[in-house]
Amino acid sequence: MADEVQLDANSLQIPSEDSSVPSSPATTRNECSIAPLTPSPSPRVEVRPRMACPFSVVVAIDFGTTSSGYAFSFTHDSEAIHMMKRWEGGDPGVANQKSPTCLLLTPDLRFHSFGFAARDFYHDLDPDEARHWLYFDKFKMKIHSTSDLTMETELEAVNGRRVRAIEVFAHALRFFREHALKEVKDQSSSVLEGEEIRWVITVPAVWRQPAKQFMREAAYLAGLVPADCPEQLLIALEPEAASIYCRKLRLHQVLDLSLQPVTNGLDPSGSQSFDSSFRQAREQLRRSRHSRTFLVESGTGELWSELQTGDRYIVADCGGGTVDLTVHQIEQPQGTLKELYKASGGPYGAVGVDLAFEAMLCQIFGEDFIQSFKAKRPAAWVDLTIAFEARKRTAAPGRANALNISLPFSFIDYYKRHRGQSVEAALRRSNMNIVKWSSQGMLRLTQEAMNELFQPTIVNIVKHIEELMAKPEVSGVRFLFLVGGFAESPMLQKAVQRALGRTCRIIIPHDVGLTILKGAVLFGLDPTVVRVRRCPLTYGVGVLNRFIPGRHPRDKLLVKDGREWCTDILDRFVSVDQSVALGEVVRRSYTPARVGQRKIIINIYCSATDDVTYISDPGVRKCGAITLDLAEPLPLPGAVGGAGGGAPDRREIRATMQFGDTEIKVTAVDVVSDRSVRASIDFLSN
Repeated sequence: MADEVQLDANSLQIPSEDSSVPSSPATTRNECSIAPLTPSPSPRVEVRPRMACPFSVVVAIDFGTTSSGYAFSFTHDSEAIHMMKRWEGGDPGVANQKSPTCLLLTPDLRFHSFGFAARDFYHDLDPDEARHWLYFDKFKMKIHSTSDLTMETELEAVNGRRVRAIEVFAHALRFFREHALKEVKDQSSSVLEGEEIRWVITVPAVWRQPAKQFMREAAYLAGLVPADCPEQLLIALEPEAASIYCRKLRLHQVLDLSLQPVTNGLDPSGSQSFDSSFRQAREQLRRSRHSRTFLVESGTGELWSELQTGDRYIVADCGGGTVDLTVHQIEQPQGTLKELYKASGGPYGAVGVDLAFEAMLCQIFGEDFIQSFKAKRPAAWVDLTIAFEARKRTAAPGRANALNISLPFSFIDYYKRHRGQSVEAALRRSNMNIVKWSSQGMLRLTQEAMNELFQPTIVNIVKHIEELMAKPEVSGVRFLFLVGGFAESPMLQKAVQRALGRTCRIIIPHDVGLTILKGAVLFGLDPTVVRVRRCPLTYGVGVLNRFIPGRHPRDKLLVKDGREWCTDILDRFVSVDQSVALGEVVRRSYTPARVGQRKIIINIYCSATDDVTYISDPGVRKCGAITLDLAEPLPLPGAVGGAGGGAPDRREIRATMQFGDTEIKVTAVDVVSDRSVRASIDFLSN
């Protein structure tokens, strides 16, 4: 039988029950040994016909670091996107179409509230009582920063208590589910069943597969969709969603920050035109927030009439936690999008300004005091961060007067008890001249102080965009779209304008904070709009190849049945930054090592580079596993007593993997019986 599985002698994994073979996937599990039969050299294209959307409504949840929201659209009226209504507990007189991403659990770990309601209730708790409640704020960043994310990863509440992260996210998604379903039903003339709703959840494009799978598992736990109906839930990449929406923009819906030539003695920095344009944009934004329904173009917006086939643009999603960069090319006349360079970015979101403010407080009052205050007066600490957030949004370049940050009375009182001196004395002793004290109980941050808080984060963002634009694959970019909540900041806008305004046109949609949310709805209506994506990593499995003396190292030599094999060879599925079109698949065929085997497990390895040969090379790590659950094989026609009394033929299981979607997907079939094999891919159990 060995000869029958050696279809490609140069890339073969031998069936083995010897657990000492390092390159055999799941070698520590004898019941899962496998052998690849047909390793294919590159992805194949399977043209998938465009099908009508089988759902009646698409609901998108933009789960942000600092704020979150949802929107929906009925498929029979897909040009109308309905935004969520005013949130309970929102600021008076303001139509808040997003809510703070904060969650409150009771002392016995039951869900209490989310968003404004959670923030306000926690604020009003007695300090001694508040210490027993679990308040989570900006918790999405934990998923990005955790390198070994699993279902058991924990989050720490403000009071120091820890809860499984998957439960916190599920609570939040369950809240959105109930809120959105009520509003959808209020606007629907018919009774909607659960299977008629497609859900979309946004994640940063720089998130790896474990984080995407984590959000999917949280959605299953929250009851958005059943786990056996995965197609009802789409994971949308945030800058990609923004890009999809930007295709629809009309000229009056954007602010163009591009620098114009200096004429007639105008301010060389362009600040006068910038300030007036920004005021106009803020007014447009204020008006749009009072509208519940937003209409989008049926085709592409007039902004794209200036683009020709082959033109490219960058979308910079400047959010609370991360900055996400995507490079797209619009394909005319169909209007589909092609990704030109793998998604890039990093933890350079608006939270960086908050952390800089906390570091400034530590410098003035002492890190030990700040940590003690956060633990002993958690609700007051939240009050302080809210006060800073409100003032942070009004910071603008060239502002003459200082920004006042109200210190909670408990902060002033606790410091005096803790240190035996006043807050004012602490400021004088710190010699920090850029921060003043007001007798009305406020810290006064000068323009220099605000610059100091903003600059590290803004410099990182601008540097990252400049580095991306310098790459050959990205040359000739005509537009830079700034989106995301942090893109509303005049501090960031001005910095990007100065650095890049003469290189390309800088476009900011008026509803910049809702761009991703609206784009996510459009993505749910037509997931095929992004036709080509780039692989963020190199993926493959470990196999055995024929050993070639002089080419392969001796420590990789394995002698099996008198033949020499090289272990640990990386059999690539896809390479980093490789273009993969929607519908392209990678196929591998495997055979169980033993008759009656019920499970095949194939370990997946990844690398940030393509310059790898072995799974033991530096930078290569095991990142997941494919599991194939095998049913009892059907008897072959004419077979008696198990293949005529002789040894039964080895089964061939053909696995098909898709790398062109926002998530890696796998399906499998038993070749002889043509029956589907239950296949799953897991990135959370390493």
